[in-house]
Amino acid sequence: MSTRREAVRQTLSESSGFRSAQDLYADLRADGSKIGLTTVYRALQALSDSGEIDVLRNDDGEAVYRACGTETHHHHLVCRVCGTAVEIEGPTVESWAAETGAKHGFTDVTHTVEVFGTCPRCSS
Repeated sequence: MSTRREAVRQTLSESSGFRSAQDLYADLRADGSKIGLTTVYRALQALSDSGEIDVLRNDDGEAVYRACGTETHHHHLVCRVCGTAVEIEGPTVESWAAETGAKHGFTDVTHTVEVFGTCPRCSS
């Protein structure tokens, strides 16, 4: 793994919740890194492709990233106020996706499901 990719992974693993590429870039630059924004995006793509990080689209459609807490397939329940995320399993969603794909003759079906709400801390 390249040292730049490792720097992005390390910064992300030290972060709480999901972070945008711009946020990570700003953190890295503030810590003295000479990394470029394009390199941050490339590192995030490589880390996502390898399954080391989670990526989702927030309510605004922006991609945000977080170090994976588990290596198994999962979904997220995300607070739209503070960004806190909880990894959740969705066996009903898994069955539905597989059945829907099979019903229409599709193979190698994948899916992305993210659930947004307001966490207890932000609700009070």
